[in-house]
Amino acid sequence: MTGGNGYLSPSGQEIVFVLTGLVVLGAAVLCVTTKQLVHAALWLVVALGGIAVQYLLLTAEFVAWVQVLIYLGSVVVLLLFGLMLTKAPIGPSADADSRNRPVALVVALAAAGTLVTLVVDAFRTAWIDLDTPHGASGPVGESLFRVWVLPFEALSVLLLAALVGAIVLSRKDGPSRDDAAAKDGER
Repeated sequence: MTGGNGYLSPSGQEIVFVLTGLVVLGAAVLCVTTKQLVHAALWLVVALGGIAVQYLLLTAEFVAWVQVLIYLGSVVVLLLFGLMLTKAPIGPSADADSRNRPVALVVALAAAGTLVTLVVDAFRTAWIDLDTPHGASGPVGESLFRVWVLPFEALSVLLLAALVGAIVLSRKDGPSRDDAAAKDGER
């Protein structure tokens, strides 16, 4: 990833890549350590968005847009739907802390160490040329965003309608606050 400049003189792209990686790491740590479920979902949005930026920096535009469409557009929306429909607590919740943080930290560090070791070993001799775009995703991405843009937009309207329907269905059918206040005033 040195781009020919050497390790001691990184390019601007490499600096942005490292800074974005630090933001993603911070957002991921906040996502798993916060006790508020909605805040965890929002930190997940930041982490997944940062990964999309890193894909863009690696000239993998198609993968970056798939990251945005699938993970940011679908997975996070489904997670928020689940929070709304199950009436999970919005504020701080004691149920969000299982008191297994030391075990979780050891498992996370072991998994991260294993992944870093595998990636470093797999790409030790590989050279990634960031100056020339890779054409593997060109025809697929071009077809997807030129020919199939109308079905994507229709799907987004359908998902919006499903969101509004889920909100309407999740509301209680009981009396509203105004009705309850009017009844209290009559007594």
